Amino acid sequence: MASKTSPTTPSSNPNGRPSWVAPTFFVLALLIVVVALTQLLGASSDKDRASFSAANAAIGAIVPVLAAFVVGALIPRGQAWNVRFPLAVMSALFAIFVMRMWPSASTAIATGEGAATSPESTTLLSWLIGLPLAGAVAILFLPRQTPRLLKGTTFFVMIGTLCATLPLMRADMGRTYHFNQDIVWIERFGIHYHVAVDGISLWLVILTAFIVPIAAYVSFGSINTRIKDWCFALLLLEAAMIGAFVSLDLFLFYVFWELMLIPMYVMIGVWGGTNRIKASLKFFLYTMAGSMLMLAAILYLAYTYGKVTGGPTSFDYFELQRVVLPRNVQIWLFAGFAASFLIKVPMFPVHTWLPDAHTEAPTAGSIILAAVMLKMGTYGYLRFCMGLFPEASSEFAATLAGVAVLGGILYGGFCAWRQDDVKRLVAYSSVAHLGYVMLGLFAATQSSLEGAVLQMVNHGISTGALFLLVGVIYDRRHTRMLDDFGGLAKVMPVYAALFVIATMASVGLPGTNGFTGEFLIITGTFVSNKLGHVNGIQAVGAALGVIIAALYMLTAVQKMFFGPITRDENKHLKDINAREILAVAPLIIAIFVIGLAPNILLSQMRDAVARTISDVNSRIEANPAPSYYRGPIKVVARRPDAPKPLAAPASAANPTNAAP
Repeated sequence: MASKTSPTTPSSNPNGRPSWVAPTFFVLALLIVVVALTQLLGASSDKDRASFSAANAAIGAIVPVLAAFVVGALIPRGQAWNVRFPLAVMSALFAIFVMRMWPSASTAIATGEGAATSPESTTLLSWLIGLPLAGAVAILFLPRQTPRLLKGTTFFVMIGTLCATLPLMRADMGRTYHFNQDIVWIERFGIHYHVAVDGISLWLVILTAFIVPIAAYVSFGSINTRIKDWCFALLLLEAAMIGAFVSLDLFLFYVFWELMLIPMYVMIGVWGGTNRIKASLKFFLYTMAGSMLMLAAILYLAYTYGKVTGGPTSFDYFELQRVVLPRNVQIWLFAGFAASFLIKVPMFPVHTWLPDAHTEAPTAGSIILAAVMLKMGTYGYLRFCMGLFPEASSEFAATLAGVAVLGGILYGGFCAWRQDDVKRLVAYSSVAHLGYVMLGLFAATQSSLEGAVLQMVNHGISTGALFLLVGVIYDRRHTRMLDDFGGLAKVMPVYAALFVIATMASVGLPGTNGFTGEFLIITGTFVSNKLGHVNGIQAVGAALGVIIAALYMLTAVQKMFFGPITRDENKHLKDINAREILAVAPLIIAIFVIGLAPNILLSQMRDAVARTISDVNSRIEANPAPSYYRGPIKVVARRPDAPKPLAAPASAANPTNAAP
């Protein structure tokens, strides 16, 4: 009787992993150890990089990148090379990013007289704004019947914009502003096209250029109608967001601030869910109401500057910083700015537009809204409320911090816990996480402000990943209700692993990006003198928010992925596909890069944060609250770290000129 011969299969261990994987990783680990020893023993002086031999320098630069490339190619089991190769390239690029951005005293640029500094392009930021803006205009001239051309053009422009941010990461930010460009725009009203970047806005610009192409790539798999309009909205939104982060003329900032509303309003209203019209109108009306208050405050401040100096009005941020207002005036102007920014964050009780907008928005819209647009509120408060009205922001810090803890961290966490819709749960978690950011700003210590800026980036990455993954399961099941899932880890193991990683980052597990930001905020709050005798209570409340976050996120994970499969629709679901893996992979890698090496980001923002605190404290010490200043409006000297003005102001000869 003839026996059938079994087909030859590659040998594997009991876990199902090919036998060559373990030796390969062992060789890579051994190679990394050898490289580390080579680098440690290859220099005659620990402080002199020049003493490294050329061979040692080459090994130290190339081998880690190759190792990351190989590991990135080996990790995705069961995937073809159209997935493995892009993941390998991403891993190698992140390795290069870590190597280039790793802080080192020997690479710091001297700032003393005669120090050689590399020249900076004065038009780089305009290119970052202009590339997506030009791409949006180009989309209008492409035929609507060519969706592949429209998508390809959009993605190409976005990747080009991301590559154009590379020179930003090469600059040592320090206390000053970089890539400054100041051009007279409307001379009669003192309006300039003034853009610049510092250590605070740097990472928000990079976050925008990083997140938007990921969101676009995700959307190209699910958005199948009105592709031309969708691509135009994405590019216009990216240009407006970058412009708002780099604008240092308040009129220019307001233009970009309002320009952001239009694409997001259209994205929710046209491609959203069942209640998209209601959600888009609510989003627009809330944001517009705050914007009108901010516009009134901007106009009053610019008019006051011209009246006091006896010259033209000015909307320049650094000139308006010079205006010292009496308490009764400053409180009203502070309220106008703060209302607009707190609605955008959003903070309790003006947060109700956010869950509706997130729930009804398409996946890409939710990613951009959570990752970038909400940071406009936190960044705006830090830059403009604290920069222009330091006395008022300090006076109300303790009260607003209490709202951030009770109405943001705790209330948002409990609301998230009670949600049955997983997308609405993640939306309420944003209210809680941004409560930490605002608490760090109100505490106004070095560690709390660093943690707040870092947490802006962290929230964009982890929550963006969560919204992306929620969109993956919605595309398969067309439901987001937790009770409709269960046992998904059995049929979608890779998807489950990625969702758990994003969840751990959102909770703040050590080793992920969320831990460092929350830790800095809580410790900075505990020692803050801006919060008075309640700083310890507010720090404890923030710490309790971490426990609540674990409660609602882990409950959602348990309901979705573990236990028996109770619904037949879930038994044959396809695991995450190649497109979705490539979209979420950069976010997962960033979670671990920032979690394991947060100083890459912190080192660039540290001096800018110290400058902000110094500016605030110098004004508060000169004019202590609550009766910090009751005299006439006056103009003081320009801040020493501000860029040189385009033209000498009218009050340059008498910087303390007071109004009659």
